Amino acid sequence: MSRSPFSLEGRVALVTGGNRGLGQGLALALAEAGADIATVSTRAADDTGERVRALGRRFHAIEADLSTLQPIARIVEETVTELGAVDILINNAGLIRRADAVDFSEDDWDAVIDVNLKSAFFLSQAVGRRMIAAGRGKIVNIASMLSFQGGIRVPSYTASKSGLAGITRLLANEWAGKGVNVNAIAPGYMATDNTAQLRADEQRNRDILARIPAGRWGEPSDLGGAAVFLASAASDYVHGAILPVDGGWLAR
Repeated sequence: MSRSPFSLEGRVALVTGGNRGLGQGLALALAEAGADIATVSTRAADDTGERVRALGRRFHAIEADLSTLQPIARIVEETVTELGAVDILINNAGLIRRADAVDFSEDDWDAVIDVNLKSAFFLSQAVGRRMIAAGRGKIVNIASMLSFQGGIRVPSYTASKSGLAGITRLLANEWAGKGVNVNAIAPGYMATDNTAQLRADEQRNRDILARIPAGRWGEPSDLGGAAVFLASAASDYVHGAILPVDGGWLAR
């Protein structure tokens, strides 16, 4: 029987922010497709590890703070040492800070940009060197609807996700001919810790749901199909794409 183009058997995926929320959902989807999983987070990823191992896959958790570049070399080396390779990188770790633009602080600007954009680029660079040497690899950045829109009260988040979309295209331009696919997923309004404040605000929650054609908030599992596609051989001729998974928000 021929191997499915969506199979990730024999592949190793490195997922940042993989201890909960979207990152956990992404890690589990890749594991279900056959990949072994390494996660990076500042907190323990015990629940993710248990669920990945229950699927019969290997798992390794790396505790690291992506607000600086200091741990990046260690993250890559540790993944290779423990699991043998880094075939897939999911840049999911992210922060959001909310305030009116006229009041937004430099600290909140730097904190978000450093994690969402700077660390994603330099981790892609470190992993990309290995992928280029191997002649293959898949990098999937977790962008946002705010890679396309302005949003409100999240200036550094909008800047970081717009920048991540641009970096996705740039890396695709440079690395497509070297066998490395770089693409992104743009989640819509997802039910995670980052949106708890919005969901708790009755008026904002009602307004958001009224704008989503699907009529509901997304769940972390909703990103799984897109992630498996972009991490697998099924997407070998897809480069620089930003795939919305948003319940139809951008179509309105």
